[in-house]
Amino acid sequence: QVQLVESGGGLVQAGGSLRLSCAASGRTFSNYAMGWFRQAPGKAREFVAAISWSGYNTYYADSVKGRFTISRDNAKSTVYLQMNSLKPDDTAAYYCAATTRGIVTTGWEYDYWGQGTQVTVSS
Repeated sequence: QVQLVESGGGLVQAGGSLRLSCAASGRTFSNYAMGWFRQAPGKAREFVAAISWSGYNTYYADSVKGRFTISRDNAKSTVYLQMNSLKPDDTAAYYCAATTRGIVTTGWEYDYWGQGTQVTVSS
């Protein structure tokens, strides 16, 4: 089992920045690729970004490319999502997830999920 706990969400004005963190415990963190997803009210869950177990490879949704950066610190068992130039459309609950399948973009391919952290971007 892997337990994931997100933090860092909040209310920010459009154009601002936030950094989300996801702390993992349980099994060896470096065995897992990690992803971030988000879900806005009334909308389907959406892939945001993913990072390989080593941190060398990353992948982003087109909607966040160039604005968001995913990174990880295996020594701290933590994955981060730096979000810059935030837009009201980025408002959602953000979830981190862990998978043994490498960089994947669909939710069913992830094995473990956090409880989410809310990000609200005001216009």
